[in-house]
Amino acid sequence: MMDRRQLLLGAGGLPLVASAAATAQTAAQTTGKAAGQPLPNGVDLPEPPKKRLGWAVVGLGSYAINQVIPGFLQADESRMTAFVSGNPAKAKDLAERYGVAKTYGYDDFDKIAADKDIDCVYIVLPVGLHAEYTIRALKAGKHVLCEKPMASTVEECEAMVAAAKAANRQLGVAYRVHFEPLNIEVKRRCKQGELGDLRYITGDAGFNADPQYPPMKWRLDKPLAGGGSMYDIGIYALNGALMLADQMPDSVSAVYAYPKDDPRFKTVEGGLNWRMTFPSGLSAQGSSSYCYAGGSRIKVFGASAAINMDPASDYYDNRANLHRGWDPGTPVRAAPPYTQFAAQVDGFSQATRSNTPHRTPGEMGLRDIRLIQAMYRSADQGGVVVKV
Repeated sequence: MMDRRQLLLGAGGLPLVASAAATAQTAAQTTGKAAGQPLPNGVDLPEPPKKRLGWAVVGLGSYAINQVIPGFLQADESRMTAFVSGNPAKAKDLAERYGVAKTYGYDDFDKIAADKDIDCVYIVLPVGLHAEYTIRALKAGKHVLCEKPMASTVEECEAMVAAAKAANRQLGVAYRVHFEPLNIEVKRRCKQGELGDLRYITGDAGFNADPQYPPMKWRLDKPLAGGGSMYDIGIYALNGALMLADQMPDSVSAVYAYPKDDPRFKTVEGGLNWRMTFPSGLSAQGSSSYCYAGGSRIKVFGASAAINMDPASDYYDNRANLHRGWDPGTPVRAAPPYTQFAAQVDGFSQATRSNTPHRTPGEMGLRDIRLIQAMYRSADQGGVVVKV
């Protein structure tokens, strides 16, 4: 698909809009009247709104409002047709603001089965509710994209995958960095061998959790959060390392890394240091934390070069440098990262239209929860190596 920049560029890099204007001006000078021009060949336009797949956004918290909804506004193949919230007034206000025709509550959620304007459902609820609402949406005949982490337990993830197969519907997990331009470019360079054989990957992801801040408060409550920092923020470094490694580890180990007397962590862990080994000889390690200053970085070392991504999974400003030997590095270029939100929903819409596998399917979410739970088992035993 031609991107927006390509859409505006003609042969030789000249703007089509400027070229068309110049032609129209010439025509006007010749005829004395304004003359419109035909649509240029080769332009791949967005789908008309009514031909885009309809989506219900379930859960209208800060992430849904500030990232998910703006992503739909930039999408080419997806449109919002319903909001689901436990706060009817908020749902109504947002629906009016964004031209969304229908709203549902959690009590009448199952009525979406009869709503022909809903093709896909985006679950943006706390983790402890993911399995329930994903399975209900699948039983209602809708395709489902569920926020990460996929669910609280391996068993819940398995039930979600089974429900998708029984309903013959797509199930995806919203690992947005798989649609983020810089991450895609780094993955391409790794896969094409630009770094040589991959030897080592390190990743860190965390922030200092404020229990008084509503978007963080539920993350410290295990029934809603599913788990601790590794579930919520550490999963970015874990999933990113696996994306670049492009192989499965054969063992994991981990130790807890947070102040045990911190009152924030009565039900969830506040930090984890982890390690993975791979059959190829590659190893990866990283950290997850609710106790250190916010950050997200991944560095991948190959036999001949390395790439440092810092930040690696930001919403708007990811950066990377390529290093060969001891040089200071050269920037890795890619499109702006904010396109990841639109690309993610459009990627899922494309998969459902074509009935082809989604880039980040339910099986990927299940894999990551299985690995995280193995890390917890290791940490519970003081860091023993666990085969996976």
